[in-house]
Amino acid sequence: MDESEDVPKDFINLKSEKLSVDEVSELVISPCCGAVSLFIGKKVVHLEYEAYTSMAETEIKKICRDVRQKWPSVKHIAVHHRLGVVPITEASVIIAVSSPHRAESLEAVMYCINTLKASVPIWKKEIYEDEYSWKENKECFWANSEK
Repeated sequence: MDESEDVPKDFINLKSEKLSVDEVSELVISPCCGAVSLFIGKKVVHLEYEAYTSMAETEIKKICRDVRQKWPSVKHIAVHHRLGVVPITEASVIIAVSSPHRAESLEAVMYCINTLKASVPIWKKEIYEDEYSWKENKECFWANSEK
């Protein structure tokens, strides 16, 4: 593939099916990038996620635009978030970023996960034997503004 044909792309996916690290990392691989950085979110309890999907996708697109402004060398960005019930051993979110050098991709991945948790309308429900609890995301800007 000619490098000029490898235009930067954002891959956003909110889905109920199991997330694949291989699939997400393959999306961002580029012949002009020497680094691919991943964030894989896992929890040790039974979780369930709900989202206002169209708004969540819009907010994730904004995050991708911000990343490209802050780190112009970033090539591809993939943000996949699981919805519905997530078993203990499976990932709830995978973020992958490719760039020519590792510093930019590592910084961009950290920015993506922190900003996603602070601004994207995805809610987490922890499920126990006889009850459940919706968990407030401590990084979430709208939860903190009401206090």
